[in-house]
Amino acid sequence: MSLNQDYGFSPDSFYPLSDELYRLITNLIYKISGLRFDESSKYLIQRRLSQRIQALKLDSFQKYYYYLLYDQNKEAEYDNIFDIITVNETYFFREEKQLKAFSEEILPELISEKEKQNIKTIRIWSAGCSTGEESYTIAMIMDQQKYLKGWHIDIFASDISPKTIMKARKAIYTANSFRGVPEEIIKTYFIKENDKYRLVDSIKNMVTFGKLNILEEKKLVLLGEMDVIFCRNVLIYFDVEAKKKAISNFYNRLRKNGFLLLGHSESLLGLSTQFKLRHFINDMVYQK
Repeated sequence: MSLNQDYGFSPDSFYPLSDELYRLITNLIYKISGLRFDESSKYLIQRRLSQRIQALKLDSFQKYYYYLLYDQNKEAEYDNIFDIITVNETYFFREEKQLKAFSEEILPELISEKEKQNIKTIRIWSAGCSTGEESYTIAMIMDQQKYLKGWHIDIFASDISPKTIMKARKAIYTANSFRGVPEEIIKTYFIKENDKYRLVDSIKNMVTFGKLNILEEKKLVLLGEMDVIFCRNVLIYFDVEAKKKAISNFYNRLRKNGFLLLGHSESLLGLSTQFKLRHFINDMVYQK
């Protein structure tokens, strides 16, 4: 996830944005999403949010700020903000070594433990799922494990942006989502339709999507306990306090001995001592 590119809006339609109002508005965004924007992002924030001022028939950032504070539709407006200021860069089978650790080392350990308890359910959460490539990758990996036949696989995927959730549910992708993916995987799980690829229903139906903010602890309680949480390349956009809050929420949602898989550029160093770092053959992951 990164700040959206600067396109599609005439400079003549810009609304003036003072440094003080920029600070106030981005602080509101931060309190809700954990996303922190510094001074270098001011131009793009001004450009993109000017569209919203125009759409709402307002005439200034001052009035827009009051709208975000007091209007009865402010929650829906925050959804619009997240849709236009963030863009999600992802693709299938990203970070292959970690996925190999998941399929060849974590899953067998997890299954062995559950069999001792006579439990045949595995629950996985893909947090910050973007347009669904990661979530469906997990589903394809689970589908390939023959020893899971007869098990109930519960994969929940969430994102803060309603637009990306809608795209994920459609499960239709372009070639850009298949960087380095073996042709056999594409042929097995996708149906080519002109220049796009539609995911087969058997995999699509394995994933449930929902709009969710990983900082909203009270709402996260409704998820129950998870065996594995994937949250990759999301925390890099948070400041330290937001990261600590998200990590604490993940800890509370994991069952005992559950696993947390972060992106390779992310670490819990200086953020949390609640997890232990497991050194597997293929990769290192965190465990509760």
